[in-house]
Amino acid sequence: HVQLVESGGGSAPVGGSLRLSCVSSVGYAFSSHCMGWFLQAPGKEREGIAIIYTGDGTPYYHDSVKGRFTISRGTRKNKVDLQMNDLKPEDTAMYYCAVLHSSTFDYCTRWTDYHIWGQGTQVTV
Repeated sequence: HVQLVESGGGSAPVGGSLRLSCVSSVGYAFSSHCMGWFLQAPGKEREGIAIIYTGDGTPYYHDSVKGRFTISRGTRKNKVDLQMNDLKPEDTAMYYCAVLHSSTFDYCTRWTDYHIWGQGTQVTV
């Protein structure tokens, strides 16, 4: 049973920074997958904002976070970090880590296919 554990949420001022981390209980040293972050603001649907394909490090960013957020992967492919800079009030949301097993980056934006989820961590700006 794979578990994703998020950390690093909290409060930050407008223009401030936070760093989120997500660690999987299963090491993926011999496989590649899409792993990253979704956010869900109150009353809104969950949306993918930053994903990385662990096979080659290819990232995806939602337009709303481009230039402000940076996603990175760990060497064992079971960890991703999200560095969030220049935070805005509209970044306030619950942030969820998720994994999609995939053989290619092309599937990383198939949002409804993500099948492993963390419990979420709150970010308040």
